[in-house]
Amino acid sequence: IMALPIVETPRYECTLASQDMQVQYRPFLVKEEKILLVAMESKDNNEIINATKQVIQACTYDKLDVDKLPMFDIEYLLLQIRSKSVGEISKFKVICPDDKQTVADVELDLSKVEVQVEDDHTNKIVIDEKRNLGLVLNYPSLGITKAGFDVNKTDTDSMFKVICSCIDHIYEGDKVYPAKDSTQKELKDFIESVTQKAFLDIKKFFETAPQLRHEVEVTNPKTGVKSKVTFKGLQDFFQ
Repeated sequence: IMALPIVETPRYECTLASQDMQVQYRPFLVKEEKILLVAMESKDNNEIINATKQVIQACTYDKLDVDKLPMFDIEYLLLQIRSKSVGEISKFKVICPDDKQTVADVELDLSKVEVQVEDDHTNKIVIDEKRNLGLVLNYPSLGITKAGFDVNKTDTDSMFKVICSCIDHIYEGDKVYPAKDSTQKELKDFIESVTQKAFLDIKKFFETAPQLRHEVEVTNPKTGVKSKVTFKGLQDFFQ
């Protein structure tokens, strides 16, 4: 019996925004895209996380520690893989903003979608200027956050867990206190002791964190009105 021919998959490269690192990847196979789409349809965050991790690890030849990557790197990488798998031009259905009910088709060039960073975004939070007291935050990674984590919609306990998990270090003057040297309780107590303004700055770090985002123009087929629609995050790009 003749063996079936082996299908060769091409290799591509892209650069991760968080660390200027080159990553090799290949397109999805049919079985991998099915895993991802089933998870997206379920709208279950844990399923989406598990499927995302499984697919990215396979498509990057098991060379990445996916759990440690920030969510925006994960989103960007997944979109690059998808663009090489199903074509760079993808069609999406969107609800027209002018009447909030008519559904229209838009085309999106996935290769043009980039990670966007807000101008006033910073990961250094100043708590007390006189004492030069503050903290430096890391971005939420796949391993410590839920897909679509929103600091405004998450219950307080979960929010504090995520904040504590994202602390890189606390500093005062020339002294640096790495978060890994403290317990979760110590970090939580520290966060609970900061001023309301400092806490709002911490929340702002999450709200303005880099994100996969792209704006497209849509024309309402019923009214003829042109509007802008913003795609952001995994759910929007994997309808």
